[in-house]
Amino acid sequence: MHIQHISPASAATVSEAVSLPPATGPLSSEPIKISAFGLPDQNGACGSDLSVVSEPLMTVPRWERVGRVVPSMDAVLKVFCVHTEPNFSLPWQRKKQYSSSSSGFVIRGRRVLTNAHSVDHHTQVKLKKRGSDTKYLATVLAIGTECDIAMLTVSDDEFWEGISPVEFGDLPALQDAVTVVGYPIGGDTISVTSGVVSRMEILPYVHGSTELLGMQIDAAINSGNSGGPAFNDKGECVGIAFQSLKHEDAENIGYVIPVPVIMHFIQDYEKNGVYTGFPILGIKWQKMENPDLRMSMGMRPDQKGIRIRRLEPTAPESQLLKPSDVILSFDGVNIASDGTVPFRHGERIGFSYLVSQKYIGDNALVKVLRNSETLEFSSKLANHKELIPSHIEGKPPSYYIVAGFVLTAVSLPYLRSEVKL
Repeated sequence: MHIQHISPASAATVSEAVSLPPATGPLSSEPIKISAFGLPDQNGACGSDLSVVSEPLMTVPRWERVGRVVPSMDAVLKVFCVHTEPNFSLPWQRKKQYSSSSSGFVIRGRRVLTNAHSVDHHTQVKLKKRGSDTKYLATVLAIGTECDIAMLTVSDDEFWEGISPVEFGDLPALQDAVTVVGYPIGGDTISVTSGVVSRMEILPYVHGSTELLGMQIDAAINSGNSGGPAFNDKGECVGIAFQSLKHEDAENIGYVIPVPVIMHFIQDYEKNGVYTGFPILGIKWQKMENPDLRMSMGMRPDQKGIRIRRLEPTAPESQLLKPSDVILSFDGVNIASDGTVPFRHGERIGFSYLVSQKYIGDNALVKVLRNSETLEFSSKLANHKELIPSHIEGKPPSYYIVAGFVLTAVSLPYLRSEVKL
């Protein structure tokens, strides 16, 4: 199983796709009847073999979801980027330039959102509106590598004429319909694909080497869809397409950056004037589902929590917490022995979601059990610097030459370039 971010479509290939997904039967406005059991067939009958079928619960006109999204489609843009990546083996040089295309969309404040990997190591970024033949030069305002979101703007007033910004909706529930709009490979005009929300959990963000809240959908997401919005049936944006699952036993599994992560990025930029990042707890922990393990740590039968295995030496939490401390709660929310906290009705999610909802510099109360004694600490959250950074924020690598030797800082991008990780 391999999760990868959706690479921007290369300019050397035929890029961007057009076409609406074919329906079962000819395109029409006839309603589809949905019954209590199974799925409807072309005649509206239920697919179940039960002899008694309840009355239809609702009718959904064919293509109604797409029709509601149409007014927002003019805000979806095609992003053209020229990339010049650093050469980690020869840090005083850069690699050969290459071009890519991806997707983006307009939000309030004359700004555009796309994926961070779509404009990574950018030299030039241009935007093209739907139905236009003009490319407008864009400026990158902020890049959030961890959350794989970038914010752009265009100084040309002509670009903003006739564009209405996209409005954001609430976090969708499971089985809610979503429509992904963008410019994937396969054509040059806008493409629309539909699906449903199949999962909501903490996911690995491949580009940022982090874990944040993510939304899994069953709509097809391909190269070039990067940065495109996902709309709900009201035409509101509920996420940004950014990566997919590549596995021989899986099809049409795409991942979307949900609204809470997007709003955190936007509000962080508006509050600080720059992107500061998502706070994290610099700990490695283990589950405590084994009752014997909990007993050995001096926990009561009604107590739950997670055990700290290791603390990052550069994390501020290393001054407060200790290995083998048991974290009982974070900011007043009890943590279960499997590391989850309540999320929505009938759902649980990893407790790191609570941390990611905070901002750099916020304080959080951490309750721990140490030597059978309950302690509470106030920790100032930060995005601590790792000893081996996962990324270098688009900057060229630093280096020092002495006596014929070239010295450079160790980073994950450097290791990938040298040993092909």
